[in-house]
Amino acid sequence: MKKKISKAVISRLPRYYRYLSDLMEENVDRISSNDLAKRMKVTASQIRQDLNNFGGFGQQGYGYNVGHLHAEIGKLLGIHTHINVVIIGAGHLGQALANYQNFEKRGFIIRALFDVDPAVIGKKIRNSEVYSLKDLEKYLSSHPVDIATLTLPKERAAEVVPRLLACGIRAIWNFAHIDLPVGDDVLVENVHLSESLMQLSYRMLADKEEKERLAGKTGD
Repeated sequence: MKKKISKAVISRLPRYYRYLSDLMEENVDRISSNDLAKRMKVTASQIRQDLNNFGGFGQQGYGYNVGHLHAEIGKLLGIHTHINVVIIGAGHLGQALANYQNFEKRGFIIRALFDVDPAVIGKKIRNSEVYSLKDLEKYLSSHPVDIATLTLPKERAAEVVPRLLACGIRAIWNFAHIDLPVGDDVLVENVHLSESLMQLSYRMLADKEEKERLAGKTGD
C-alpha cells in the first residue's frame, strides 16, 4: 500500500524544487541538509523528515546530490514531462499567466486561451491562441489537456465548470472567487488573490499592534 503523504509535506515540495533550481544555476553539485536548511530558513530535521517520505535521497556524510534531488522532486511533482494547460478567461490575469515563461521551464505548457470578447479572440498570447469560449468542447475533444485554469468572473466560472467536467477535465486551477461545485474525483487548487492580500493585511496590522504594545511597555 502506497504511503499517504500529508498536504503540508506536499506543499513544501515546490519550494524545495525552487531552491534546488537556484543551486543548479550556481553550479552547486551537492549540499548538506544543514546548508539547505540555512538557505530555506527551516530546520535540517524537517528537510530530512520531508524527503524521507519519498526515500530520503541523501547519503550520510555526503548530503544531497543537487541535480539528482532536483530531478526526483520534479518527478514527484509531475513536471518531468509536459503538462498541457488551457486558460479560460483571456483578461489581464489570464494573459499574464500565459506570458509567464517560467511555466514552460517547469513543464507546464499553455496550449490555448478561451474568452467571449471578440477583441481578443483570434489573438496570440506568446505562443497560445485565444479561442472563442463557444469552441471549448470542440477544442477539448481534439487536444489533450491536463489542467484547466479559470481566470474569469465567478458567475461565468460556475457555467464553465460543468462543461469542463463533461469533457473529462479532472484538474482545475481556480482563480475565480467561487467554491467550485465539483465531486471528490476532481482536483481543485484555489488561488484567491484578494484573500491572500487580506491575510497579509491582517498580519501587517497584528505586527504593528504588537510593536506598539512592546513600545508601550518600554515606555512605562
